[in-house]
Amino acid sequence: MTDFMDLAFAEARAAAARGEVPVGAVVVRDGIVLAAAGNRVEELADPSAHAEILAIRAAAAAAGEPRLEGADLYVTLEPCPMCATAMSFARIRRLYFGAYDPKGGGVEHGARIFEQVTCHHRPEIYGGIRESAAAEMLRAFFLERR
Repeated sequence: MTDFMDLAFAEARAAAARGEVPVGAVVVRDGIVLAAAGNRVEELADPSAHAEILAIRAAAAAAGEPRLEGADLYVTLEPCPMCATAMSFARIRRLYFGAYDPKGGGVEHGARIFEQVTCHHRPEIYGGIRESAAAEMLRAFFLERR
C-alpha cells in the first residue's frame, strides 16, 4: 500500500509544480497500477479534472470497461462528493485516502455520499493514511498562494 500512496504523493507534488491544488490519485487492480493522475483543473479549464476523476477515466480506458470492480483507489485527500460519486459508479472496491477534508470532503464529511440510500455501491474506506504529510503539502501550497 505504501508504494501506491508514494505514487499518489508524487502525482500531488507534480500537480503543485503545475500550479494545481496538490492532490494525486492512483487506481490499482491486482497489484498493477492502471492509472495515476494529479489535479489538472486549471490546466484543462475543467472543474471536473480532479485527480480521482482523471485516474478513474484513464483506468477505465486502460481496462476497456466502465466498471473497475476489484480496483482500489489511493488518493492524498478525502474525495469530494463528485469524486466519491464517480467512485461509486466505477465500482471501486477500496478507497485509501490521506488527509481528511472537513470543508470539501464527501466521504467522511459533508455529503457523505457512500452513506446515502441512493448510493449504488460503497467501497471499503480507509482514511488518514499519511494524513500529516498530505495535510502539510496542502497547507504549504495554500500558504504560498496567499
